[in-house]
Amino acid sequence: MTQKAVPLSKDPTPRDPMPAAEDLVVVPVRHPLRWVAVAVVALLAAMLIHSLIVNPAWQWSYVQGYFTDHQILSGIVVTLELTGLAMLIGIVLGVILAVMRMSPNPVVSTTAWAYAWFFRGTPVLVQLLFWYSFAYLFSNLSIGIPFGPTFHTWDTNSLITPFVAGVLGLGLNEAAYMSEIARAGLLSVNAGQHEAAAALGMGRTLALRRVILPQAMRVIIPPTGNETISMLKTSSLVIVIGLNDLTGAAQTIYSQATFLQIPLLVVASIWYLIMTTILSIGQYFLERRFGRGTRRTTQQQRPGQRLLAKLRAQRHDDSAQAAAGV
Repeated sequence: MTQKAVPLSKDPTPRDPMPAAEDLVVVPVRHPLRWVAVAVVALLAAMLIHSLIVNPAWQWSYVQGYFTDHQILSGIVVTLELTGLAMLIGIVLGVILAVMRMSPNPVVSTTAWAYAWFFRGTPVLVQLLFWYSFAYLFSNLSIGIPFGPTFHTWDTNSLITPFVAGVLGLGLNEAAYMSEIARAGLLSVNAGQHEAAAALGMGRTLALRRVILPQAMRVIIPPTGNETISMLKTSSLVIVIGLNDLTGAAQTIYSQATFLQIPLLVVASIWYLIMTTILSIGQYFLERRFGRGTRRTTQQQRPGQRLLAKLRAQRHDDSAQAAAGV
Protein backbone atom coordinates (compact mmCIF):
# COMPACT_ATOMS: atom_id res chain seq x y z
CA MET A 1 0.00 0.00 0.00
CA THR A 2 1.33 3.37 -0.93
CA GLN A 3 1.16 6.36 1.35
CA LYS A 4 0.63 9.86 0.16
CA ALA A 5 3.02 12.50 1.34
CA VAL A 6 1.25 15.05 3.44
CA PRO A 7 2.53 18.56 2.77
CA LEU A 8 3.79 20.47 5.77
CA SER A 9 1.45 23.16 6.95
CA LYS A 10 2.76 26.65 6.56
CA ASP A 11 2.13 29.45 8.96
CA PRO A 12 -0.18 31.87 7.16
CA THR A 13 1.18 34.79 9.14
CA PRO A 14 4.79 35.61 8.20
CA ARG A 15 7.19 35.97 11.11
CA ASP A 16 9.10 39.18 11.67
CA PRO A 17 12.78 38.92 10.92
CA MET A 18 15.13 38.81 13.91
CA PRO A 19 16.45 42.34 14.59
CA ALA A 20 20.16 42.94 14.42
CA ALA A 21 22.19 42.85 17.62
CA GLU A 22 22.93 46.56 17.50
CA ASP A 23 19.20 47.32 17.27
CA LEU A 24 18.37 45.46 20.50
CA VAL A 25 17.60 47.68 23.49
CA VAL A 26 18.99 46.15 26.67
CA VAL A 27 16.99 47.22 29.73
CA PRO A 28 18.72 46.53 33.04
CA VAL A 29 16.78 44.78 35.79
CA ARG A 30 15.42 47.28 38.24
CA HIS A 31 15.99 46.78 41.97
CA PRO A 32 13.77 49.25 43.83
CA LEU A 33 14.38 47.60 47.21
CA ARG A 34 18.09 48.32 46.90
CA TRP A 35 17.39 52.03 46.64
CA VAL A 36 15.05 51.80 49.63
CA ALA A 37 17.82 50.10 51.62
CA VAL A 38 20.32 52.76 50.53
CA ALA A 39 17.92 55.51 51.60
CA VAL A 40 17.35 53.92 55.01
CA VAL A 41 21.08 53.44 55.61
CA ALA A 42 21.83 56.99 54.49
CA LEU A 43 19.15 58.36 56.81
CA LEU A 44 20.47 56.39 59.80
CA ALA A 45 24.05 57.45 59.03
CA ALA A 46 23.00 61.10 58.80
CA MET A 47 21.18 60.85 62.14
CA LEU A 48 24.25 59.28 63.78
CA ILE A 49 26.63 61.92 62.40
CA HIS A 50 24.25 64.67 63.48
CA SER A 51 24.14 63.24 67.01
CA LEU A 52 27.93 62.93 67.19
CA ILE A 53 28.34 66.57 66.18
CA VAL A 54 25.42 68.28 67.92
CA ASN A 55 24.77 66.24 71.08
CA PRO A 56 26.91 67.74 73.89
CA ALA A 57 26.59 64.57 76.02
CA TRP A 58 29.36 62.92 74.01
CA GLN A 59 31.85 65.41 75.53
CA TRP A 60 34.55 64.94 72.91
CA SER A 61 36.98 67.12 74.84
CA TYR A 62 37.11 64.49 77.61
CA VAL A 63 37.47 61.74 75.00
CA GLN A 64 40.51 63.50 73.60
CA GLY A 65 41.92 64.18 77.06
CA TYR A 66 41.66 60.61 78.33
CA PHE A 67 42.53 58.87 75.06
CA THR A 68 46.22 58.52 76.01
CA ASP A 69 45.79 58.45 79.78
CA HIS A 70 48.35 56.24 81.50
CA GLN A 71 45.64 54.07 83.09
CA ILE A 72 44.04 53.49 79.68
CA LEU A 73 47.41 52.59 78.13
CA SER A 74 48.17 50.22 81.02
CA GLY A 75 44.77 48.60 80.50
CA ILE A 76 45.56 48.10 76.81
CA VAL A 77 48.79 46.29 77.75
CA VAL A 78 46.87 43.99 80.12
CA THR A 79 44.25 43.30 77.43
CA LEU A 80 46.91 42.38 74.87
CA GLU A 81 48.76 40.17 77.37
CA LEU A 82 45.55 38.35 78.28
CA THR A 83 44.64 37.87 74.63
CA GLY A 84 48.09 36.61 73.63
CA LEU A 85 48.55 34.18 76.52
CA ALA A 86 44.98 32.87 76.38
CA MET A 87 45.19 32.26 72.63
CA LEU A 88 48.60 30.58 73.04
CA ILE A 89 47.13 28.17 75.59
CA GLY A 90 44.00 27.70 73.49
CA ILE A 91 45.82 26.96 70.23
CA VAL A 92 48.44 24.59 71.67
CA LEU A 93 46.00 22.70 73.89
CA GLY A 94 43.35 22.76 71.15
CA VAL A 95 45.63 21.06 68.63
CA ILE A 96 46.57 18.43 71.23
CA LEU A 97 42.90 17.81 71.99
CA ALA A 98 42.10 17.56 68.27
CA VAL A 99 44.77 14.90 67.80
CA MET A 100 43.48 13.09 70.89
CA ARG A 101 39.93 13.23 69.55
CA MET A 102 41.05 11.52 66.33
CA SER A 103 43.01 8.85 68.20
CA PRO A 104 41.90 5.22 67.74
CA ASN A 105 42.25 4.78 71.50
CA PRO A 106 38.70 5.13 72.93
CA VAL A 107 39.92 6.38 76.31
CA VAL A 108 41.99 9.18 74.76
CA SER A 109 39.27 10.23 72.30
CA THR A 110 36.57 10.17 74.99
CA THR A 111 38.72 12.32 77.29
CA ALA A 112 39.12 14.94 74.55
CA TRP A 113 35.38 14.86 73.83
CA ALA A 114 34.54 15.26 77.54
CA TYR A 115 36.87 18.27 77.82
CA ALA A 116 35.22 20.03 74.89
CA TRP A 117 31.76 19.12 76.19
CA PHE A 118 32.42 20.58 79.64
CA PHE A 119 34.19 23.80 78.72
CA ARG A 120 31.87 24.61 75.83
CA GLY A 121 28.83 23.86 77.97
CA THR A 122 29.62 26.28 80.81
CA PRO A 123 29.80 30.09 80.47
CA VAL A 124 33.25 31.63 80.36
CA LEU A 125 32.21 34.10 83.06
CA VAL A 126 31.44 31.22 85.43
CA GLN A 127 34.84 29.67 84.65
CA LEU A 128 36.61 32.96 85.41
CA LEU A 129 34.87 33.20 88.77
CA PHE A 130 35.69 29.55 89.47
CA TRP A 131 39.43 30.01 88.91
CA TYR A 132 39.38 33.22 90.91
CA SER A 133 37.78 31.32 93.83
CA PHE A 134 39.94 28.21 93.43
CA ALA A 135 41.51 28.78 96.87
CA TYR A 136 38.17 27.88 98.50
CA LEU A 137 38.65 24.34 97.21
CA PHE A 138 42.39 23.99 97.71
CA SER A 139 44.11 26.44 100.02
CA ASN A 140 47.50 25.00 99.04
CA LEU A 141 48.86 23.45 95.86
CA SER A 142 51.69 20.96 96.16
CA ILE A 143 53.87 18.78 93.98
CA GLY A 144 54.97 15.30 95.00
CA ILE A 145 54.08 11.64 94.78
CA PRO A 146 50.30 11.00 94.76
CA PHE A 147 49.17 9.81 98.21
CA GLY A 148 52.83 10.05 99.26
CA PRO A 149 55.41 12.62 100.31
CA THR A 150 55.18 16.24 99.17
CA PHE A 151 58.19 17.98 97.65
CA HIS A 152 56.97 21.58 97.56
CA THR A 153 53.83 23.52 98.48
CA TRP A 154 52.48 26.86 97.26
CA ASP A 155 49.79 29.11 98.68
CA THR A 156 46.91 29.10 96.19
CA ASN A 157 46.03 32.77 96.63
CA SER A 158 49.59 33.86 95.87
CA LEU A 159 49.90 31.43 92.96
CA ILE A 160 46.57 32.06 91.22
CA THR A 161 46.42 35.84 91.07
CA PRO A 162 43.58 37.62 89.23
CA PHE A 163 45.76 37.79 86.12
CA VAL A 164 46.55 34.06 86.26
CA ALA A 165 42.89 33.28 86.89
CA GLY A 166 41.95 35.34 83.84
CA VAL A 167 44.52 33.58 81.64
CA LEU A 168 43.42 30.13 82.84
CA GLY A 169 39.72 30.87 82.48
CA LEU A 170 40.02 32.34 79.00
CA GLY A 171 42.72 29.95 77.72
CA LEU A 172 41.15 26.69 78.87
CA ASN A 173 37.77 27.75 77.54
CA GLU A 174 39.30 28.73 74.20
CA ALA A 175 41.05 25.35 73.93
CA ALA A 176 37.67 23.61 73.73
CA TYR A 177 36.67 25.67 70.70
CA MET A 178 40.10 25.50 69.09
CA SER A 179 40.03 21.71 69.36
CA GLU A 180 37.00 21.58 67.07
CA ILE A 181 38.55 24.11 64.67
CA ALA A 182 41.81 22.13 64.51
CA ARG A 183 39.94 18.86 64.11
CA ALA A 184 37.97 20.27 61.19
CA GLY A 185 41.22 21.39 59.57
CA LEU A 186 42.85 18.00 60.04
CA LEU A 187 39.82 16.21 58.60
CA SER A 188 39.90 18.49 55.54
CA VAL A 189 43.23 16.98 54.45
CA ASN A 190 42.78 14.14 51.98
CA ALA A 191 43.36 10.67 53.37
CA GLY A 192 45.83 10.04 50.58
CA GLN A 193 48.23 12.47 52.24
CA HIS A 194 48.34 10.24 55.32
CA GLU A 195 48.98 7.21 53.16
CA ALA A 196 51.70 8.99 51.19
CA ALA A 197 53.45 10.07 54.39
CA ALA A 198 53.27 6.51 55.74
CA ALA A 199 54.67 5.18 52.46
CA LEU A 200 57.66 7.49 52.87
CA GLY A 201 58.33 5.96 56.28
CA MET A 202 57.12 8.91 58.34
CA GLY A 203 55.70 8.26 61.75
CA ARG A 204 52.37 9.68 62.92
CA THR A 205 53.96 12.68 64.69
CA LEU A 206 56.34 13.53 61.86
CA ALA A 207 53.60 13.21 59.25
CA LEU A 208 51.35 15.46 61.31
CA ARG A 209 54.05 18.12 61.64
CA ARG A 210 55.49 18.03 58.11
CA VAL A 211 52.54 17.01 55.90
CA ILE A 212 49.12 17.26 57.55
CA LEU A 213 49.25 20.45 59.61
CA PRO A 214 50.71 22.68 56.85
CA GLN A 215 47.83 21.71 54.58
CA ALA A 216 45.25 22.04 57.34
CA MET A 217 46.35 25.59 58.14
CA ARG A 218 44.37 26.89 55.17
CA VAL A 219 41.20 25.78 56.95
CA ILE A 220 42.36 26.54 60.50
CA ILE A 221 43.62 30.12 60.03
CA PRO A 222 40.33 31.95 59.22
CA PRO A 223 38.34 30.77 62.27
CA THR A 224 41.44 31.11 64.47
CA GLY A 225 41.71 34.76 63.44
CA ASN A 226 38.06 35.25 64.31
CA GLU A 227 38.61 33.57 67.67
CA THR A 228 41.56 35.89 68.37
CA ILE A 229 39.47 38.97 67.65
CA SER A 230 36.68 37.57 69.80
CA MET A 231 39.16 36.84 72.59
CA LEU A 232 40.35 40.45 72.52
CA LYS A 233 36.82 41.56 73.33
CA THR A 234 35.93 38.66 75.63
CA SER A 235 38.91 39.54 77.83
CA SER A 236 36.86 42.47 79.14
CA LEU A 237 35.01 39.93 81.32
CA VAL A 238 38.00 39.86 83.68
CA ILE A 239 36.62 43.07 85.15
CA VAL A 240 34.45 40.86 87.41
CA ILE A 241 37.55 39.44 89.13
CA GLY A 242 39.09 42.83 89.78
CA LEU A 243 41.56 42.91 86.89
CA ASN A 244 42.09 46.29 85.26
CA ASP A 245 42.17 45.65 81.56
CA LEU A 246 41.05 48.34 79.08
CA THR A 247 37.41 48.18 80.16
CA GLY A 248 38.40 48.01 83.82
CA ALA A 249 40.66 51.03 83.47
CA ALA A 250 37.87 53.05 81.87
CA GLN A 251 35.48 52.03 84.66
CA THR A 252 38.02 52.91 87.33
CA ILE A 253 38.49 56.40 85.92
CA TYR A 254 34.83 57.30 85.55
CA SER A 255 33.83 55.78 88.90
CA GLN A 256 36.58 57.37 91.01
CA ALA A 257 37.55 60.56 89.20
CA THR A 258 35.02 62.08 86.83
CA PHE A 259 31.77 60.08 86.68
CA LEU A 260 31.82 60.58 82.93
CA GLN A 261 30.72 57.15 81.77
CA ILE A 262 30.00 57.91 78.11
CA PRO A 263 33.31 59.62 77.20
CA LEU A 264 35.39 56.88 78.87
CA LEU A 265 33.37 54.14 77.20
CA VAL A 266 33.89 55.89 73.87
CA VAL A 267 37.64 55.91 74.55
CA ALA A 268 37.60 52.17 75.27
CA SER A 269 35.49 51.49 72.17
CA ILE A 270 37.85 53.42 69.91
CA TRP A 271 40.87 51.51 71.24
CA TYR A 272 39.06 48.18 70.77
CA LEU A 273 38.24 49.17 67.18
CA ILE A 274 41.89 50.07 66.53
CA MET A 275 43.16 46.75 67.90
CA THR A 276 40.56 44.62 66.11
CA THR A 277 41.31 46.43 62.83
CA ILE A 278 45.01 45.65 63.16
CA LEU A 279 44.23 42.01 63.92
CA SER A 280 41.87 41.82 60.94
CA ILE A 281 44.61 43.09 58.62
CA GLY A 282 47.04 40.51 60.00
CA GLN A 283 44.42 37.79 59.59
CA TYR A 284 43.93 38.74 55.93
CA PHE A 285 47.62 38.41 55.10
CA LEU A 286 47.89 35.10 57.00
CA GLU A 287 44.93 33.69 55.09
CA ARG A 288 46.50 34.86 51.86
CA ARG A 289 49.84 33.21 52.67
CA PHE A 290 48.52 29.83 53.81
CA GLY A 291 45.91 29.74 51.05
CA ARG A 292 48.36 30.13 48.17
CA GLY A 293 47.60 27.90 45.22
CA THR A 294 43.87 27.63 45.88
CA ARG A 295 41.41 29.10 43.45
CA ARG A 296 39.32 30.73 46.13
CA THR A 297 42.29 32.64 47.51
CA THR A 298 43.65 33.80 44.16
CA GLN A 299 40.27 35.33 43.35
CA GLN A 300 40.00 37.03 46.75
CA GLN A 301 40.22 40.81 46.75
CA ARG A 302 41.49 43.07 49.46
CA PRO A 303 38.99 45.12 51.45
CA GLY A 304 38.08 48.15 49.34
CA GLN A 305 39.77 46.79 46.21
CA ARG A 306 36.46 46.23 44.46
CA LEU A 307 35.40 49.84 45.07
CA LEU A 308 38.75 51.16 43.85
CA ALA A 309 38.49 49.05 40.70
CA LYS A 310 35.07 50.52 39.94
CA LEU A 311 36.34 54.05 40.49
CA ARG A 312 39.30 53.45 38.16
CA ALA A 313 37.02 51.98 35.50
CA GLN A 314 34.66 54.95 35.78
CA ARG A 315 37.54 57.40 35.46
CA HIS A 316 38.87 55.51 32.43
CA ASP A 317 35.43 55.67 30.78
CA ASP A 318 35.17 59.40 31.45
CA SER A 319 38.62 59.98 29.96
CA ALA A 320 37.71 57.93 26.88
CA GLN A 321 34.48 59.86 26.38
CA ALA A 322 36.30 63.17 26.74
CA ALA A 323 38.91 62.11 24.19
CA ALA A 324 36.20 60.97 21.77
CA GLY A 325 34.40 64.30 22.15
CA VAL A 326 37.57 66.21 21.32
